[in-house]
Amino acid sequence: MFSRRLFLASSGAALWVPKLALAQSTKPHFTLGVASGSPHPDSVILWTRLAPEPLKGGGMPEGIAQVRYRVCSDAAMRKTLQDGVVETSGDKAHSVHVKVKGLQPGREYFYQFYFGDEESPVGRTRTSNPADASAKIALASCQHYETGNYAAYRDMADWSPDCVVHVGDYIYEGGISPLGARMMDVGGGERRLFEIVRQHNSGEITSLWDYRNRYALYRSDPHLQAAHAAAPWIVAMDDHEVDNNWAADIPQDPEKQTPLEFQVRKYAAFKAYYEHMPIEQPPVLKNMKPALQLYNKYRFGPAQVHLLDTRQFRSDQACGDGRKPYCEDALDPNRTMLGHEQEAWLTRELKRSEANFNVIATQIWFTSYRYTEAPEEPVTNMDSWDGYPAARDRLSSVLARHDVSNPVFLTGDWHTAMASTLRENQFDPSSRRIGHELVGSSIASFCPWARDMEIVRDANPHVSYLNGKKRGYLRASFTGDTCRGEFRVVEDSGRADSPVTTDLDVTTKDL
Repeated sequence: MFSRRLFLASSGAALWVPKLALAQSTKPHFTLGVASGSPHPDSVILWTRLAPEPLKGGGMPEGIAQVRYRVCSDAAMRKTLQDGVVETSGDKAHSVHVKVKGLQPGREYFYQFYFGDEESPVGRTRTSNPADASAKIALASCQHYETGNYAAYRDMADWSPDCVVHVGDYIYEGGISPLGARMMDVGGGERRLFEIVRQHNSGEITSLWDYRNRYALYRSDPHLQAAHAAAPWIVAMDDHEVDNNWAADIPQDPEKQTPLEFQVRKYAAFKAYYEHMPIEQPPVLKNMKPALQLYNKYRFGPAQVHLLDTRQFRSDQACGDGRKPYCEDALDPNRTMLGHEQEAWLTRELKRSEANFNVIATQIWFTSYRYTEAPEEPVTNMDSWDGYPAARDRLSSVLARHDVSNPVFLTGDWHTAMASTLRENQFDPSSRRIGHELVGSSIASFCPWARDMEIVRDANPHVSYLNGKKRGYLRASFTGDTCRGEFRVVEDSGRADSPVTTDLDVTTKDL
């Protein structure tokens, strides 16, 4: 079995020196590790980036560099199945994306890159397979570099999932915070301790140079590298990869960014995201606006995963954003979370799916959560599906009316682990049950609003489990008739070597 030890230790002398390798630096080039992603039954994407000076734009000389790759059937890299050479250049930050085709479904493969006389760590990947009897999926999100170490990723790598689903906030765009622990007022006269354990490498990021260096900082973490090397990832961004709470063409602070400035910033963010992720297609300009294809479907045995993109196509948040009662704008039936094209795609795929479990991986909570007690008017989060009730009702209707088998939402965003039962009318316990939602805690981002949620638990009886105090991730396991959620929590997010334990182990049948 592939292990973190195999990843963390390089495996000997390089086998080949490319003719045009520009190995002019004496520093190591594979400083950001390796990764794989977009797993299908016959193909995966392999990724690496040449970056001898990762926090200074990469540090590669101008021009084209050739990188060799090998795919093997064994972790010792002795049985080569495919190899080849790929070119990269400064235009794509010397990142490498290789689509390896002709693979067998449901098989484990190992891969490695070579540049000059240097070789990368070995990575493990796995193709998907609709015929598999079971599936192991890890769910991750919200990994603010400053507010915690990545013990959760160390634990995830040791689990060796079939796939990691990352639903956003891979980086945070903000500036540098002061180191140290401090008490913060969380309401009701209560204070809780929060800690900044390491620092960002610049002020708020807006340019391509900034975004590249920020991804390099996050990618430098050895436990994150280990998790990437342990399994294929499928990924979609949330807001912090660009700008907090951005929506389509609208930034968080339009009074500080012109529409053109935000489009330029968004294109830079999309480009850097592609350069650091194992995805197939780079961003393009459509009608002079950046676009990046992220939503897609993947089949892992009994589970069909529908990965959503809830940022690029949504209507602007209503009612001034934040947690508010509904205003007239929020109730507009034309408001959308997914955009017409993605919504039609999701409806079509759910209706035709033959999988036992239909997983909907979304960035933000589908579960409604009220921050006031009844009969008071509900106050909800305008950035989540709660702020888009018409869009939520349309998807709820599809799940309720078209015999979609066992819908399970896998979600991040809110830095709070959660398990819930979904109903067509969420605040009406007598309405039809339409599925379940399992939310992983944040990998590292802390949750100052945890108390706000805890004090209104009784007003949300559809929520069976809630934990905003601990960082962690979710292990979701699927067999023919069972979806099991194992909520892993980090004892001390300030320690990279912190123990990680299971806070709750539950099946959707038990909710």
